[in-house]
Amino acid sequence: MSAAPRQMHLNAFLMGVGHHEAAWRLPWSRPHDILDVGHFQHLARIAERGRLDSVFFADGLAIGHAARHHVPNALDPVLLLTAIATATEHIGLISTASTGFSEPYTLARQFATLDHLSAGRAGWNIVTSGGDAEARDFGRDAADEHDRRYARAAEFLDVVTGLWDSWDDAAFVADKASGTFADTDLLHTLDHRGEFFGVRGPLNVPRGPQGHPLLVQAGSSPAGREFAARHAEAVFTAHQTLDDAQEFYRDLKARAAGHGRDPGQTAILPGIVPVLGATEAEARDLERRLDDLLVTDHGVAQVSTMLGLDLSEHPLDRPLPPLPPIEQINGNRSRYDLVARMAEREGLTLPEILARLGGGRGHRVVTGTPEQVADTLEVWFTEYAADGFNIMAPHLPRGLEDFVDHVVPELRRRGLFRTEYSATTLRGHYGLSRPRPARRRAGAGSGRSVTTAAAVSHPGC
Repeated sequence: MSAAPRQMHLNAFLMGVGHHEAAWRLPWSRPHDILDVGHFQHLARIAERGRLDSVFFADGLAIGHAARHHVPNALDPVLLLTAIATATEHIGLISTASTGFSEPYTLARQFATLDHLSAGRAGWNIVTSGGDAEARDFGRDAADEHDRRYARAAEFLDVVTGLWDSWDDAAFVADKASGTFADTDLLHTLDHRGEFFGVRGPLNVPRGPQGHPLLVQAGSSPAGREFAARHAEAVFTAHQTLDDAQEFYRDLKARAAGHGRDPGQTAILPGIVPVLGATEAEARDLERRLDDLLVTDHGVAQVSTMLGLDLSEHPLDRPLPPLPPIEQINGNRSRYDLVARMAEREGLTLPEILARLGGGRGHRVVTGTPEQVADTLEVWFTEYAADGFNIMAPHLPRGLEDFVDHVVPELRRRGLFRTEYSATTLRGHYGLSRPRPARRRAGAGSGRSVTTAAAVSHPGC
């Protein structure tokens, strides 16, 4: 019997009223929708109507300079996804949460709760938060050094998964006859003592429907790739060229195999910004219309932050000056590398860079008809540059509606995407099984100790 044909995963990356920096200035845009739960529930229902795997929210913990000219991510994404869960039935719900400015116990509890409330549709996008502005909001002078952030993230994740596993699946019995609510012989303390955290446990939330929410990661630096290869089940990434995307795909799959993982269990999803029109000319006109609404000073400030170089006085008609080495960048190194190589490869001036980044902040913008956009997705998918895509509609809700109503049917005609959901959980959408609770004892790698907790009380369970 031949294996089923490979089909792509599609995730809708939802951001305010659109991913283009100027989307909020379009005549039909409703900027105040960024505070309206009904707006985001509507977007999730559109994505679910298209049978997409999941919706995803990024997050930032500082407002910075961006609020003057750009719509910020205003709402807490975990809380927002809890509201979206009540308005949907099938689509996965992925939220960003930082390992730099959170505590493992609190985060484990939040995502276990979301998994229960959504009947198994929660996912966690793991970020390390490299911005100094974010650090200052949490009482620190600056963000931790790049590699130290990833060391903290690895221990953080180890603690969180241990907490999710601190209830055996059979522990929640609610036996009225015996008066036993939870079988405490099946609860386990963590007793973690590491470099960054000391956490006893167990969690006060029973194990979720998925066991573990889907683990997602979005860094493409060497440290980010290594973290993803060890842990991630879906990887959000950004590439401008097919060659670069194929190199990343090969490298990450090889790294995953090197850690004893099945490479097929890690889905790689580059970001794609589809600017759609009934004709290519119509799509190009929309792209120009959006780019004409960009605020230059705002864009220059963003690129300066991204590249670690003050470009406020740089002539707009000249290519970039020499850039600092990547080792000096303590923020998003993968995005720095992408923009620096793009600028050098094409000799771009600052306005040309701003136009590229305004549409997708380094993600590939694909402009054209639904058939042309589907052509690009098919090539990247069949040439093993992607297992699917992170769809970043440039304006919302219309841009997502256009993708679901016109690109998705074209992908189906080509046999590249599902027509119906075949699973009930987010892990199921990504073809992943439910993990069994791990039992790792003291001295096994992280120094984590797992012991039976028969005498532990659990108020409020």
